[in-house]
Amino acid sequence: MKNIPVSALIGLFFTALYFLGAIFAPLLAPYGMAEVVGDVWEPSSADYWLGTDNIGRDLLSRMIYGGRTTIFIATMATVISFTTGAILGIFAAVSGGWVDQLLSRFVDLIMSIPTLIFALVVLSVTPVTVPMLILVMGLLDSTRVFRLARAVAVDIEVMDYVEAARLRGEKTAWIIFREILPNALSPLVAEMGLRFIFMVLFVSTLSFLGLGVQPPEADWGGIVKENKDGIVYGIPAALIPAFAIATLAISVNLVADWVLNRTTSLKGGRG
Repeated sequence: MKNIPVSALIGLFFTALYFLGAIFAPLLAPYGMAEVVGDVWEPSSADYWLGTDNIGRDLLSRMIYGGRTTIFIATMATVISFTTGAILGIFAAVSGGWVDQLLSRFVDLIMSIPTLIFALVVLSVTPVTVPMLILVMGLLDSTRVFRLARAVAVDIEVMDYVEAARLRGEKTAWIIFREILPNALSPLVAEMGLRFIFMVLFVSTLSFLGLGVQPPEADWGGIVKENKDGIVYGIPAALIPAFAIATLAISVNLVADWVLNRTTSLKGGRG
């Protein structure tokens, strides 16, 4: 703990707070997710700590369950994005030739279409379910991870220890997972934090536009949409989930920066 900077401790605290809240949402929420318990937009009180929303549901309970949905979708989409993008990116760099060209040009084609527009088109013609959201978000974002992983792998692929592995007769899978991937983790870890936050913003944006998490399920973007009209009357119900998104973004980035600095320092020490 002594070697962890204050910024990283703050990031770890808030990140852990949000994730624990997501895991134990049914135990922490005072009311049901869709339970109407009061009047419209009641102010904060002993019964409703954050007040009520646009139809009288407890906003704190909605925030806790919404955080659970948002974090789950963002986490699973990030896993798909990195699993797909990193493996294909490193595979393209190791294979070279027409395989590299084919994968790279296909990724360029997908990236030429704005991600949000692509997602809106796909989700408008498919069932908007949580698994579909995760799949669409993860696969679209994997193009960014592919480009980063390929760029890093191209530099590592010419190193002596990779050439030695080839001369020993190691297979492509060995070179990817035992030689290149461990040495590419530092930039990938830093990018993972950014991609997770992008996923949080992505699913929140889709929900705000009506093609994300569907009512009565809650997520932070949907809560903003439901309560946006209250801002005109000075009611902060829509600002609370926006604040949660901002603090989660800052916290995860602080942790990612610390992990990147730590892994870089450890590499430098071994060198």
